[in-house]
Parts: sequence; C-alpha cells; structure tokens
Amino acid sequence: MQKLKFSINGTKYEATVAEKEHNVAEVELNGKKYVVEVERAESVAMPHLAAPKHAPATQAAAPAAAPKAASASSITSPLPGSIISVNVKAGDAVKAGDTLIIIEAMKMENEVMAPADGTVKTVHVSAGQAVQQGDALVDLA
Repeated sequence: MQKLKFSINGTKYEATVAEKEHNVAEVELNGKKYVVEVERAESVAMPHLAAPKHAPATQAAAPAAAPKAASASSITSPLPGSIISVNVKAGDAVKAGDTLIIIEAMKMENEVMAPADGTVKTVHVSAGQAVQQGDALVDLA
C-alpha cells in the first residue's frame, strides 16, 4: 500500500493505493473508496510500485544533502520530517516567534519559530529536503 499527496489545479488530494490483484487496485481518495482496473504499459509501472517521494507533489525534491552539524547559534529540527517551506533567507531580521521553517511530519505541519530576535546568518535546508531530529536548520546571529 502507498499513500500519496498531490494537487490538481490547486485542489489538494490524499490517496491510498493498494493492489488487490494483478491489474486491479483499490484507491481511497479523500476518504472515498474506488476499485480501479489498471492497464500496464511496458514503460510505466503501477503507481504503488514507484519509490515514495517525500516532497509534496507540486515541488521537485531537493537533492539529499548531508545534515549540517548544529552549532551554538543553530536552530535545530525538533523532529524528523520533510521541509515544506523555508520562510527566511540569509540576512533577514527576525523577531522572537516568527515562523522560520515549516516541517511536515506524520501528516502534520510543524512550525519552527525564532527563539529570540536576531538576523539569519545561514539557512541549511531547502523545501523538499528530509531532515532528522537535531539537524541544523538555520543559524541566527
């Protein structure tokens, strides 16, 4: 079984695809179940056989980068997940409580906020990138 999130013309969908037989799949789309017949083409695999993507379907996934070691000025990821958006860039002034990064984890969007006023020194992540708990996200000065 594979879970998919995608957007068509701005409308967001969540689907679960499970193969029932060789060319029959059960698809649950936004809570409604469908049984679909899938024609297999030589160059196209069934969707549930594709490698899972950790980025939203509307964005290309960033290449995996080695996690940046946290320093004393680093704001780190509080949990493993995927970066949904980066709301700051190097040089931006931020106030305590400003949302810097949004991380998706377990179908929840989690805001990473500035702990204090400061200036963004470095941004270590980009949208679509997977992070682990403790990875450096942003350095503040």
